[in-house]
Amino acid sequence: MSESRSLAELARMFGAEVHGDPEIRVCLVATLRSAGPDSISFLSNTKYLEQLLETHAGAVILHPSAVESCPVAALIVSEPYLVYAKVAAFLHPVAALSPGVHPKASVAADAVVSASSEVAAGAVIDSGVVVGERAYIGPNCYLGRGAVIGNYTRLMANVTIYHAVQIGARCLVHSATVIGSDGFGNARNRDGSWTKVPQLGSVQVGDDVEFGSGCTIDRGAIDDTIISDGVRLDNQVHVAHNVQIGRYTAIAGQVGISGSTIVGERCQLGGQVALSGHITVCDDVGLMGRATVTNNVKRPGLYSSGILPLETSAQHNKNAVRFSQLDKMARALRKLEKKVFGTDKPEGSEQ
Repeated sequence: MSESRSLAELARMFGAEVHGDPEIRVCLVATLRSAGPDSISFLSNTKYLEQLLETHAGAVILHPSAVESCPVAALIVSEPYLVYAKVAAFLHPVAALSPGVHPKASVAADAVVSASSEVAAGAVIDSGVVVGERAYIGPNCYLGRGAVIGNYTRLMANVTIYHAVQIGARCLVHSATVIGSDGFGNARNRDGSWTKVPQLGSVQVGDDVEFGSGCTIDRGAIDDTIISDGVRLDNQVHVAHNVQIGRYTAIAGQVGISGSTIVGERCQLGGQVALSGHITVCDDVGLMGRATVTNNVKRPGLYSSGILPLETSAQHNKNAVRFSQLDKMARALRKLEKKVFGTDKPEGSEQ
C-alpha cells in the first residue's frame, strides 16, 4: 500500500473530475460496504446503488449519472471500472523486487539471468535459459532448457516452463500453471495400442499476457502454440497443441480449446466453453458460458449454445423460452391429433 493521495492528484493522473473536496486523501481501495474514510471505492453497476447511498468511503469513482446519489466525494469518469483498476494498481503496487539469486535456487552455469531480476528459493533454471531485466522467478519454479523469460515478467510460485518456451515482457503467470507440456498426440496401432507422436514445437507467448493458476498450455506438435499480446486466461484453462489465440482475447475458467484451433482477436470466452479442434473463430466473437463450438465461427457477435449446437444468442434466447413450453405444446398437439384423426397419432405418422 502506498502513501495517501489527494483526490486532486488522482484526478490529474487518471483524467477524472472531482466532485466534493479535492483535498480528501485516500490510501487504499475497498468495497462500498467495507470502505472507511481513508478508502476509495467505485460504482459501475447500478445494482449496488443502495450500497453507494450508505457508504462511508472517503471517495467513490463513478459515472456522471450517479453523482447525485453519492453522499461522499467522488472522482467522476466515463468508465468507472477501468479507472478503478488503474487507481487500485497505483495505490497497491506490486511488491518491490530483491534482485539476485537465492542461495537455495539452482541456476545452470550457462543460463543468463539479469542482475536486476529476482530468483527465489527452490527455483531451478536449466541450461541456456535467458531471464530478462526486472523479472521475478518465484519459489520452486522450473525453467527448462533454452526457455526465454521477458523483461518485467513475473512467475509466481510453482510455475513450470518447459524447454524452448518463449514468454514476452510484462507477463504474469500464476501458481501451478504449466506452459510447454506435450500435446495429446498419439497414433493408434492395429492392435489398439498407442504410439506417442513426438511434440516437436514449442509455445510462444506475447507481451502483457496473464495466465491464471492451474492453466495448461501444450507445446505444438510441429509448429508452435501461439498466445498473442494482451491475452488473459482465467484459472484452469487448457490450450491444446498448435492453438493460436489472437490479441486481447479473454478466456474464463475451465475453457478447453482443442488442437490446431485458431481463436481471433478481442474474443471473449465464458466459463466451460469447449472448442473442437481444427476450427477457426473470427475476431470479436463472444461465446457465452458452456457454449460448444464444433464448426467455424465466421461472423463477429455473441453466441450461445449450452448443450445445443451453437447459434446466435438472439435465436438461443427465443428457443430457451420455448423449451419450458415443450410439454404443454406436445399435450396440445396430441389433443389436436385426437380431434382431427380420432386417435393420438395419425396413421403412418412417425413413432
